[in-house]
Amino acid sequence: MPTPEELARQNIDALLKQCGWTIQKRSEINLSAGRGVAITEGLLKGGDEADYLLFVDGKAIGTVEAKPEGFTLTGVEEQSGKYGKGLLDIYPKWREPLPFAYESTGVETQFTSQLDPISKSRNVFAFHRAETLLEYLEPDHQLNNRLANIAAGDQMATSNLWSAQIEAIRNLEKSLAANKRRALIQMATGSGKTYTAVNFVYRLIKLAGARRVLFLVDRGNLGDQTLIANCEC
Repeated sequence: MPTPEELARQNIDALLKQCGWTIQKRSEINLSAGRGVAITEGLLKGGDEADYLLFVDGKAIGTVEAKPEGFTLTGVEEQSGKYGKGLLDIYPKWREPLPFAYESTGVETQFTSQLDPISKSRNVFAFHRAETLLEYLEPDHQLNNRLANIAAGDQMATSNLWSAQIEAIRNLEKSLAANKRRALIQMATGSGKTYTAVNFVYRLIKLAGARRVLFLVDRGNLGDQTLIANCEC
């Protein structure tokens, strides 16, 4: 029967493969076997090992730290960050320290990008594909950098907004610019929450290059209101 650590590795292997990564032991490294290659138990300086070293197009780009299911991942990113600075000189790399790090139990996975203005781990549903990590290396694809400047992006048109709506949008922009991913806008009934949200979505697309926005509502009529408000903006 596999140990919790072995079971986590099996689950992580499966998750990586689902996202296009080729899994290899360090004794059989072949970085040309695929665009994304994950080397298990990769050697680092000082005799350390990374549970997985991630390579894209033959160059190291990140690490994965594996933990057993139920392990609290918060705080583990410090260990992953250390691994990103200890890559052996024999490995080609995209940059040093390595820009990306994951911590995973095979059930829960968190991701940290050292390219963010304020590096902070966040939960993700899956590992990124190799080509996606390459896109993240491009300055124009770093959403957090764009969010950091969104408030100064342009003068907001206020002719169709109430003062409470303007305040809500500005404060939300300040929160995102400070890398505070979770923000709550609380407004009274009838104060135009939907119209406020749609206006902010427009600014995310226009100024921050957002590609996808999820609107989650608990009633169909709220979805209809959102669609109507979107057409009016």
